[in-house]
Amino acid sequence: MSKLDSYVVSTSEVDDAQVAVNEILAQLPVDKLKAHSLGIVACHYEFALSTVLKEVCEALPFPVVGTITSAQASPQALGSFELVISVLTSDEAQFVSILSQPLTAEPLTAVEEAYQQAQTAGVADARPDLILIHAPFMQQNSGDDYLQKVSELSENAPLFGTLAIDDTEDFRYCFSLFNGEHYNDRMILTLIWGVEPRFYSANIAPNKIMGTPVLITESAGPFLIAVNDRPIAEYLADLGLAQLAEHGYAMSSMPFLLDYGDGTEPISRVFIALTPDGKVILNGSAPAGLQLTVGAFDKEDALQTTQIAVDDALMHAQDSPKHALMLAYSCIARSMALGADFLLELEQTQNQVANKIPFMMAYSGGEYCPTNVQNGASTNRFHNNALIICTI
Repeated sequence: MSKLDSYVVSTSEVDDAQVAVNEILAQLPVDKLKAHSLGIVACHYEFALSTVLKEVCEALPFPVVGTITSAQASPQALGSFELVISVLTSDEAQFVSILSQPLTAEPLTAVEEAYQQAQTAGVADARPDLILIHAPFMQQNSGDDYLQKVSELSENAPLFGTLAIDDTEDFRYCFSLFNGEHYNDRMILTLIWGVEPRFYSANIAPNKIMGTPVLITESAGPFLIAVNDRPIAEYLADLGLAQLAEHGYAMSSMPFLLDYGDGTEPISRVFIALTPDGKVILNGSAPAGLQLTVGAFDKEDALQTTQIAVDDALMHAQDSPKHALMLAYSCIARSMALGADFLLELEQTQNQVANKIPFMMAYSGGEYCPTNVQNGASTNRFHNNALIICTI
């Protein structure tokens, strides 16, 4: 593993770009940066709509990638109106970031072209040790399709990242961010060589699961049609959820858990809507043949499962090889479960991590994280309702 150093810098100055630049540069020892560096940013959309993000990135001597988010945390920052940048720097590790073409007409072609450009610009004959994905939330595109394409192209290299999420009612500012510019229709892929990442995730405690597992017998992408050869609407009625399902927001704290039957932990899907003809729309695919359960997510569970996952990551962060940075993304649905205390998960993590390792945490509109990595080959998954962590 290459020797990595990291720095986490931040500003809450959203109006005066020069003040923001000065604050960031005062926190970053530019003279100590090594041959290769990468910045990973999370910030409120106001930083992108003003000139602050652009001028901060122009003042930094390395690429900066990331997403808009509804709230973020670092050792020194906590809140919605923060701009946080995690900086990785190394003489041996290599970072290559590529901005895709628009993901509107042919999204998977755009993803493939971006990946090939990054691979060619990096270590062309070697599989990356880590791929970071930062993309906008686009209702017409599938986060699972992105994952499957990148996993296929990279021969299952570990994939970690997030879909942008903002705090507007119609998600109009869910931008991906690349070198100070913002995009609502493009993905940034970052290929990294020379690291040994570790991954951790959490969604819902076993005691929060309702009923017994059922088999998905009919589905189409994000449309869940039948379980145990019965209409999904009948299954929801069995659980007493028929009326709630008619109001999508009321089901935001009721994750649908999918078990792939391969020994990895189940993953979550957020309920979007129940169609007039009785189909359930999920934020992600639900393939036929998987086992399905429904859970009841609440504030206590969100905080407890997050604490356990962060403790696990911290316990191993000092192991050999010692890791330099913790990145964490938590689904916006988890913050909704916290109600008025929507920053509490971030605050808890900030207190828990303290000065043990530099870290950045942000809310997410969809999470990319492996459930298993063996001999460099990764079982990559697209998650909802999840907290995901990568230590590098």
